[in-house]
Amino acid sequence: MTVALGQPVSDFRANATSNKDVLLSALQGYNLVLYFYPKDSTPGCTTEGQDFRDYYEEFKAAKTVIFGVSRDSLKSHENFKANQNFPFELISDTDEELCKLFDVIKLKNMYGKQVLGIERSTFLIDKKGYLHKEWRKVSVAGHVQEVLNAANALNQIQD
Repeated sequence: MTVALGQPVSDFRANATSNKDVLLSALQGYNLVLYFYPKDSTPGCTTEGQDFRDYYEEFKAAKTVIFGVSRDSLKSHENFKANQNFPFELISDTDEELCKLFDVIKLKNMYGKQVLGIERSTFLIDKKGYLHKEWRKVSVAGHVQEVLNAANALNQIQD
């Protein structure tokens, strides 16, 4: 079963940096941004994470929690988070449970070979756990501002 716009997102549990156990149902009352990215410490993923970092206070003001998600290990995530001073947690989805729920594993071309990898995607879940908006095949430039605008607009609707 995968997520669908306007529908509740199935409750999930995931391991994140800082020894956090993330439970979707425990985050009700906050909007949630889940951004899926291919790999820690690669150029596009670093830029995207830095953009979320740089807008972190604005997301906080919009009552929106941010989590980055990739298939990298927690150890890799801890290093990436520390090196980039990310104020938000990174979820390690080594078993691809979240990737499958959000249908972000796609066939990609890498160096002329077909491989299965994460398609850069972002999801905005509202305070009640419903999928409000999704961005797929994300281009990094300007993306985080667009997500922030959507989070602020969502608050206008909900308040």
